[in-house]
Amino acid sequence: MRTIIVALCIVVDLGGIAARATELKPETAAAFDRYVHAMEARMDEETGRNQFLVVDRLPDARRTEAYEQLKNGQVYIEAMSAREGDRPIHAPSGLIHHWAGVIFIPKVTFDEVTEVLRDYDCHEETYKPQIRKSKLIERNGDESKIYFQFFNHSIVTVIMNANFDVRDTQFGSGRFQTVSRSTRIAEVENADSPNEHEKPVGNDHGYMWRLYTYWRIEEKDGGVYVQNESVSLSRPVPALLAFIVNPLVKSIPRNVLIHLLTDTRNAVVKAEAQPSAPAIEPARNDGMGVGSAEKSGSAEALYGTLFGQSPVWIGRSDILLTVSAGLEAWRPGRL
Repeated sequence: MRTIIVALCIVVDLGGIAARATELKPETAAAFDRYVHAMEARMDEETGRNQFLVVDRLPDARRTEAYEQLKNGQVYIEAMSAREGDRPIHAPSGLIHHWAGVIFIPKVTFDEVTEVLRDYDCHEETYKPQIRKSKLIERNGDESKIYFQFFNHSIVTVIMNANFDVRDTQFGSGRFQTVSRSTRIAEVENADSPNEHEKPVGNDHGYMWRLYTYWRIEEKDGGVYVQNESVSLSRPVPALLAFIVNPLVKSIPRNVLIHLLTDTRNAVVKAEAQPSAPAIEPARNDGMGVGSAEKSGSAEALYGTLFGQSPVWIGRSDILLTVSAGLEAWRPGRL
């Protein structure tokens, strides 16, 4: 299994993603903006139909099952897409990655979860090592400006400085949304050295040109449901290697999303746990299921499922990072 991951990492490297710079083209950025507009229109329509979380739009039987699995500690992950009418929206000279995930945190309150999400200065601790530095620049009522420095390492070390505009929205009692839209993402070279510098914005290796995240919080069922829907834009891969590399590149945001949700749950539980009460841990099982939550105990099965397009159920925190999309070669005991 490790051999497969390393081989794919080398393919990405040889494919030029880690070697050659590329430019973000105006038509690529415009397509991403159209995609976001369609996505946000869909979210507004679903909220109007009282479908606040992505699992709420599932058919009745599947929705009931999904909520039971969430309450049992599993993480729901689904590949998303936005359309203009009946037409998919493609970004020329770019790749759009769009995922949504939901997790349930029992025995906590709405305020306890939002306090963790809005404590931006502590995100470098909550979400390490993916977030290396974090800072709240300013806050004015429901609007904020924040800074993150992202980090990933395997064959290639990737560090990016990113600025975001954030807007919070309350949907009645017990429902909350915070939206973060990147305003600037710059790749960092020679970090922590006298020669540290940023590559020109939009003229870099294209690991991530845009990142928008939509957190939704709903308190019910004796706890809080936490949802993150993320959409990002990156460079494409060479056509000759697209068949091999595209599934890997597309899975990177998925694994980041799993990290975000489980790290959020851990941070909320840690902040609110009393000395006399044990920390709440995710329910454990022998594997993961897809749709019907079928069991699978092998890393190969996990790897194959994650590359599919069906909703993914993650039940074991100790195996969910066996595949890390070429950005982190995980080994037991490293987390």
